[in-house]
Amino acid sequence: MTKFRLPGSFSDAASFEARLKEIDPSLGCDPEPLDASGPMGQSIEAGGLTLSNRFAIHPMEGWDGTSDGLPSEATLRRWHRFGLSGAALLWGGEAFAVVPEGRANPNQLHQGSSDAAGEGLKELMATLLVGRGEAGVGDRDFLPGLQLTHSGRWSRPTPDGPSPRVAYRHPVLDARVGVDSDDAVFTDEEVAALPQKYASAAVLASDAGFKFVDVKCCHGYLLHEFLSARSRPGPWGGDFEGRTRLFRETVAAIREAVPGLEVGVRLSVTDQFPFTAGADGVGEPDGLDGNLPYESAFGLDAADPFRPDFTEPFRFFALLEELGISLVNLTVGSPYYCPHAQRPAAFPPSDGYMSPSDPLESVAAHIAAVRACKKEFPGLLFVGSGYTYLQEWLPHVAQHEVREGHVDFVGLGRMVLSYPELPMDLLAGRPLRTKSICRTFSDCTTGPRNGMPSGCYPLDPHFRSLPEAKVIRAMRPKRR
Repeated sequence: MTKFRLPGSFSDAASFEARLKEIDPSLGCDPEPLDASGPMGQSIEAGGLTLSNRFAIHPMEGWDGTSDGLPSEATLRRWHRFGLSGAALLWGGEAFAVVPEGRANPNQLHQGSSDAAGEGLKELMATLLVGRGEAGVGDRDFLPGLQLTHSGRWSRPTPDGPSPRVAYRHPVLDARVGVDSDDAVFTDEEVAALPQKYASAAVLASDAGFKFVDVKCCHGYLLHEFLSARSRPGPWGGDFEGRTRLFRETVAAIREAVPGLEVGVRLSVTDQFPFTAGADGVGEPDGLDGNLPYESAFGLDAADPFRPDFTEPFRFFALLEELGISLVNLTVGSPYYCPHAQRPAAFPPSDGYMSPSDPLESVAAHIAAVRACKKEFPGLLFVGSGYTYLQEWLPHVAQHEVREGHVDFVGLGRMVLSYPELPMDLLAGRPLRTKSICRTFSDCTTGPRNGMPSGCYPLDPHFRSLPEAKVIRAMRPKRR
């Protein structure tokens, strides 16, 4: 299997940059991270505001809401920590399901009873602002958004197992979630009703103080799947116009319901053929033979489904410009069927596989995708993903990408679970707390995969003290 060095094993930025350049000569790593006077503290106009730094927080549901879809104490603790980051852009914070049956897990926040759900969102916002106050930044220069989602194929609203609803029948993924008939496919009538569900959730978000909503189009969830629904007949499939119809109608419904609310999009800008664990535990393509050309993906070369094709993503960005949408958060693939590409990690979750390549190569793919998009569409504001695996070199690479104009915001996900204060420490010129840096053990994914809350069990003292920490540690695969 592929052997690779962990980022923490490099002694200095120069040696780490040398490894990056082995992967892609165009990659860079600044020798020293700067404080707020440097690129990461550079102001930027977004959502009608002047934001004071280039950090964003990715959406991360913790599988810890109540059965009614409301935030629990654990949910509020996480949002408080988001606030401690001081990041100027909060991209969703949480994936909020627009219908209860569209949850990806039984404890996901959702729009059930509108009154109760709205109060829950207000509680999240209040808690977030408490954290920002403690970080010394308050509510100034801050753009908070809520991610709106329907999990579609990956819906699991009860503990009884998957309850998939799909845009079309998939040659590989149907078997993974038990789709064996057309009964799971959304009817045209059901699709036509969805935009109003997003619109009503957007009203709740606006009333709670969120400044934008993210119409989630990533990771194989419903609106992302519709972008590849070439085999779906009727008005919501087939050609590019049909496959983007649900997105366009959703944006129109939101704007009619809340005219002043900004809209953003988190997009899996390129996908990858589904992977599975091989006999040796290393990821490998799942049934590539017989599935070429591979038409069931967005932003992917059908003849070579491991190579990006930006033709349709660029058409989608042109559509965003026509719609007056400028906030775009880019990611790659899906955590369900190609996690090594979507979430580079040294160690897989309990239901995953060992990475078939150096995870730095996957980080490089994220960076390259954002660079290509920013170059073609300089007027859009792009958030980059995949940075956590860089670990202590994250500030060095993030600074380089922002300084060179390759990306507008650097998004943090798992890193904030273990080290929420990283942005503030960096901007204040304080040395990083290396013992708090996420080492991508994937415990934050293993927990939810086995019915436990998501959190940093190795490094967050709160989660480390829970009885679940020992259980999860025993489930951790060994790196070979």
